[in-house]
Amino acid sequence: MTQGYVYHRQFVTVEDINNIIDAVHKTCNLSENYYFLRYYHKVSGICAELPEERGEIEGQMFNGICELRWKKYQAGYEALILSKNQVEIAGFDALSGEWKICDRNAFWHDINETKFPKGFIFPEQQPEIKQRYFQDSTTATVHFVALTVKN
Repeated sequence: MTQGYVYHRQFVTVEDINNIIDAVHKTCNLSENYYFLRYYHKVSGICAELPEERGEIEGQMFNGICELRWKKYQAGYEALILSKNQVEIAGFDALSGEWKICDRNAFWHDINETKFPKGFIFPEQQPEIKQRYFQDSTTATVHFVALTVKN
């Protein structure tokens, strides 16, 4: 297991979400980013581009280095960055603890599953999706499971 990093920020405005996404793009310096957005009535599925239709209650942007999550919280959002590299983005604080990470294989959701009645979208070029486990090395408890892609 290698070292990982977890960062958190509360009280993020809707306008800040796009700025944070841009900051994570620049920090991770990767061209392959994927998105998954959840709305009240549907999910976006895995997208290679940030969908035009916004207004999500929560979302994720992920790549081979990190995952950014945002979720409705009071009048705005709270955001979480789960990374295998150190990240410095204004307003984010490191979550205390010594985080160890481990990547595992993940599998595509069955498109015939009724869990997503409005359907589930996959990109044309399906990336090799993996899961990155963030474990507190003191307690050996896995606190987060992030989406990632094979580099």
